[in-house]
Amino acid sequence: MTRRRVLTGITTSGTPHLGNYVGAIRPAVDASREAEVDAYLFLADYHALIKCHDPAAVAQSSLEIAATWLASGLDAERAHFYRQSDIPEVTELSWILTCNAAKGLMNRAHAYKAAVQHNRDANEDPDFGITMGLFSYPVLMAADILIFNAHDVPVGRDQIQHVEMARDIAQRFNHNFAEIFTLPKAVVGEHVAVLQGLDGRKMSKSYGNTIPLFGTPKQLQKSINKIKTNLLEPGEPKNPEESTVFQIWSAFASDNERARMYADFEGGIGWGEAKKQLFELVNGELAEPRERYHELMAKPAQVEEVLQAGAERLRPTSKALLEQVRDAVGLRSYA
Repeated sequence: MTRRRVLTGITTSGTPHLGNYVGAIRPAVDASREAEVDAYLFLADYHALIKCHDPAAVAQSSLEIAATWLASGLDAERAHFYRQSDIPEVTELSWILTCNAAKGLMNRAHAYKAAVQHNRDANEDPDFGITMGLFSYPVLMAADILIFNAHDVPVGRDQIQHVEMARDIAQRFNHNFAEIFTLPKAVVGEHVAVLQGLDGRKMSKSYGNTIPLFGTPKQLQKSINKIKTNLLEPGEPKNPEESTVFQIWSAFASDNERARMYADFEGGIGWGEAKKQLFELVNGELAEPRERYHELMAKPAQVEEVLQAGAERLRPTSKALLEQVRDAVGLRSYA
């Protein structure tokens, strides 16, 4: 039986938060345990350079996210766990794909269009502050996916376009040169939560509305207490569908716990009590991985060893595919 190659990456910018855990890390770790899945999980540190130009911040975030994956239960012996920058074939493939990707396709990328629109709204030159890294981001993402010929790429809805672009780029290469690349498919988990942040918008580092994943219990409680709520008093019915507190509760609760809290909201539970119960639920799930996380952060050499072993296992695969690509485009030995 051919196992499905499933690839997930997290950009190493910022400290991991609850949204990362619920939306990407936890489901990816769960999927990596499935018998039919061949899981590829990586630290997208090249992507971090697009927005973050602070070397210390990139390095620290990379360690934090690696430790988070491992603390969250990832079995690095079973899954392929690696750092993007430890697979040099990714960048070489990215350049070859860049030479075949249509500029018009890149012009339609959401992130680039949004940056251009932001500049126009500010009466700036349309390309003010836009680097080639931002413009070419979809090609690098295509290289991430195609270097290991991933079948499935779990993403949020805002990333579907990038996987479709990778598919277009692969199809064009296969047509022009040789049938080398598997055409990837974006997989949007219908039951994977996209958490709201403290202000009710999507939890995101760019909004500054996140709840850190492995802060102290006191920090977690303080963050949960900051979640924006309405002015309804205890005893007044509350709509759980409109509540960030209930939405985060649902991401951590069992079906029975979710149904019970839904009824409590309709029965008028006070916000203080709801937040207290939310803290206890989330803290209960995170207590053990939090301890493991801090152990790993204190032993960075141990994390490095795991990542180097992951890259060493994968390099023969990435080298073999790149040799096929080089031969297909004419970069051949004369011997």
